[in-house]
Amino acid sequence: MGMTSGGKPVIGIAPDVVEPKPGSVRAVCPLAYAEAVSRAGGWPVVLPPIVELIPEHLERCDGFVLTGGDDPRMEAFGGKTHPKATPVHPLRQAFDTALLRALMEDRETPTLGVCLGMQMMALVAGGSMEQHLPETLATADRHWGNAKHPVRLGEISGTVTSHHRQAVRDAGSLRVAAVSEDGVVEAIERPDGPFFLGVQWHPERTEDPALGPGIFERFVRACAGRRSS
Repeated sequence: MGMTSGGKPVIGIAPDVVEPKPGSVRAVCPLAYAEAVSRAGGWPVVLPPIVELIPEHLERCDGFVLTGGDDPRMEAFGGKTHPKATPVHPLRQAFDTALLRALMEDRETPTLGVCLGMQMMALVAGGSMEQHLPETLATADRHWGNAKHPVRLGEISGTVTSHHRQAVRDAGSLRVAAVSEDGVVEAIERPDGPFFLGVQWHPERTEDPALGPGIFERFVRACAGRRSS
């Protein structure tokens, strides 16, 4: 594992995978994630999403961010993908699933899941999804189009930025840590052990100090603490 020469924890960021034309597979990642990690005191590295490299990623990184994206393919988790879902690229789902399984078994490496990243945490932990909120939630528009709405996470409350049509129904072996006023699961976490948090909103573009930059600061502190111990 590796702190940088300046003592910053190395944070691996799992990117999205897109295929704009057949055979042209690309790993892409909004710069906002790397900027948020950097501002919080970490050294961000966008990871090649290659399953075979996960052992090396785990060896070299002090923490991981699983980024937002489209919708999970539910067949891999014993369900059926909703017809209105926009499924992620199969390579993205395979990488995120394998990485999360390794992290859950490892139980030592701090991990932050954002939007789809949180949903994948729940699914890998044995949970389930609401696949199309407009069908089940009258206030679904409060969570779409980078809408802003209040969230309370533990002792912290504030306004977050959301953009999602799906939501976690059940967190499996993880614990629900925050729910919105209209009942949407907004955060999940591991009941014990080091920092392992998923948030449904986008802290990398949430202005609220505690629920935007503060999420990344808590995460990077946990990564630095693990490295120093």
